[in-house]
Amino acid sequence: MTNQANLYDRVSFQLSREVTKGYSTSFYSASRLFSPEIRLAIWGIYGFVRLADEIVDTFNSFDQKMLLDKFEKDYYAAMKEGISLNPILQAFQKTVNSYEIPDTYIQAFLTSMRKDLVKKEYKDFQETAEYIYGSADVVGLMCLKVFCKKDELLFRELENSAMKLGSAFQKVNFLRDLHNDQKLLGRTYFPQIVGKRLDEETKQEIITDIKSDFLEANIGLRKLPLDARLAVSVAYDYYWTLLRKIELTPALEILDKRIRVNNIVKYKILAKAYVQLKLKYFG
Repeated sequence: MTNQANLYDRVSFQLSREVTKGYSTSFYSASRLFSPEIRLAIWGIYGFVRLADEIVDTFNSFDQKMLLDKFEKDYYAAMKEGISLNPILQAFQKTVNSYEIPDTYIQAFLTSMRKDLVKKEYKDFQETAEYIYGSADVVGLMCLKVFCKKDELLFRELENSAMKLGSAFQKVNFLRDLHNDQKLLGRTYFPQIVGKRLDEETKQEIITDIKSDFLEANIGLRKLPLDARLAVSVAYDYYWTLLRKIELTPALEILDKRIRVNNIVKYKILAKAYVQLKLKYFG
């Protein structure tokens, strides 16, 4: 590979980093705690899934189906040709090839994105589970492929935990974004509240389910390679803190605004995770 090709790859990953930083400062802060190799690959994955998500969520004044179809077509052209003039797709296809990420994951993800273009209500738990598998679980599995670096035995051992963590994060996002999803996008992902308002009993039912996902995810979290564990721990603690804040927020208030964790709390989570990991593994 020529120096100029190397330069293009570096720029492509840098742009994926900027997409990550621009769209999610919390995730970006956590991602900086990965080892350099992992960090680049995770930014490559995030750039791809974020652009697809933006197509179906925010590009309302354009032909969203056409844009998503083109995005998919361009990705597969990049996989076939080994290069894309879209730097985000270039970084992603390099990551997919380097870590042997199965195409079934990408297809499951795109399937869920397409559902957001046509489906507004998820009326049973199986429908929701299928959507979450494609929109979140497989993203967790993509990241796990990077963390395990082709160690298939380790991947299989941690596979369920990675999916549970993806599910937990996605369900927390659903609760946090309930106002925007229902009022702006007209979507309802929780079958318990289709055609209804969220009440305290239903909120607690949903939160109990999410806590179960977190507990199963934590089993695998403790077995992750060290160069991935700190960053994932910070993301885990951030989303757990966000869930606890949602739990303490009245149901009617969740419907009226987006619940957030303030920056001071985020910094405390970051510092605590870093100190604990240092003491446990390097002390």
